[in-house]
Amino acid sequence: MSPSAAHPVLALPNDFAPPALMGQALSQSVPTFPFPTTCSGVAAARYPFTLDAGWQATKIVGSLRQPRTILFDPLGHMLVLQATMGISVHTFGADGCVNSTKTLFQSSGLNHGLSLTPDGKTLYASSQTTAWSWAYDPVAMTVTGQKTIINSMGQGIHSTRTIAVSPKNPNLIIVSVGAASNWDNPTIDPSVGRAIVKVFDVSAVPANGYNYNTQGKVLGYGLRNEVALAFDPNGHVWGAENSGDDFRRTVNGQATDIHIDNPAEELNYLGDPAAPLANNWFGYPTCFTVWEPSNFRDNTALKTGSQFVVTPNTTFNDASCDGKSVPPSLSFPAHMAPIGNGFDPSGSNLYITFHGSWDRQPAQGYFVAEVPFTKKEDGSFAPAAAPDSKTGYKNIIGTTNPGSCNSPSLTMSTCWRLSGLSWDQAGERLFISSDNQAEGEVFVLRKKV
Repeated sequence: MSPSAAHPVLALPNDFAPPALMGQALSQSVPTFPFPTTCSGVAAARYPFTLDAGWQATKIVGSLRQPRTILFDPLGHMLVLQATMGISVHTFGADGCVNSTKTLFQSSGLNHGLSLTPDGKTLYASSQTTAWSWAYDPVAMTVTGQKTIINSMGQGIHSTRTIAVSPKNPNLIIVSVGAASNWDNPTIDPSVGRAIVKVFDVSAVPANGYNYNTQGKVLGYGLRNEVALAFDPNGHVWGAENSGDDFRRTVNGQATDIHIDNPAEELNYLGDPAAPLANNWFGYPTCFTVWEPSNFRDNTALKTGSQFVVTPNTTFNDASCDGKSVPPSLSFPAHMAPIGNGFDPSGSNLYITFHGSWDRQPAQGYFVAEVPFTKKEDGSFAPAAAPDSKTGYKNIIGTTNPGSCNSPSLTMSTCWRLSGLSWDQAGERLFISSDNQAEGEVFVLRKKV
């Protein structure tokens, strides 16, 4: 069923905007909505899930086409990028449930990237090769004036291109491109334009758009597939990385399968997009991160969060990564596939959707993690747990029996596949999506008072 069939488009009256917004800047008033415990006409959750006792959760939309990314405009409308279909926009009724849905932009090429400037006036989206912008009208819920912002992004097994507007510097956007293969060796050179996150100034876009490989500034490279990108309250960037598959550790010619629990997925601090760090290399395709150190019997000094090379030798070994590769700030179990992340308004917690594993038996992931953060004396933010911790996060909502999940492709699974994540404008409700091909769903969560 299409979104428009599930929720017929409702005409919006001219006085739809709250009085406080009429004649004022859209960002001056933040709409709030109640938390719904049920929504009429919305089917039950397609897959069973468990929920932390401190949270509430309600399914508010179903029958979507692979909803990958969620965001909110200044009027509180929810925009959803539905992969291979386009962008839809959803309004809320007085009960906190969705009361209208319309297609904002239709394109089979869009597959993940979606972002909106803080003033709600410019929308960005991306395909595998290209990023565009539009003028967005949140009252009329329309886009006009499509422009090519970036072109020539590389192709490969990782096809999504996360795009995000800097909240502190809206003229800056960050765009990630993943590796072309599991082992994309040429990406040791950042000019290749893969396994990298770059910054672009949209106030000076060339007539035909930026060339991704040759233009823009490097925010971080050696990032195998940094799909989940979020800004902390200082406007600095944190990325959650999808690390490698099918690893065998080879020492003195003897190979050991370590892929069940290694390498770890990573949480990386990429820094301030307005002042990118020089030589911000995060290790790929050479240095990876340990989750389970007991698999490395040849090097007992390794611990969770340490970096290692798959085939150590006299030229480059585990110790060689120190001082060359930026280690992660925190690690997560292998193959959980982080897709979306976002801080709560205070920066006290980072939330991450884990899409779930295909390269592990039993499977794992398929949940939303809450990662406690702390604000340090210098005003910067960092995970509360130490880099070698295995308990620096908790599951707040996840599939009931993740070990039984079978996910033969990126869009098919016997469990939900968590992807999009966004707080509403008021910072009161957390929205998450599942992009399972069988049924795309959106849920709203709220901490219990």
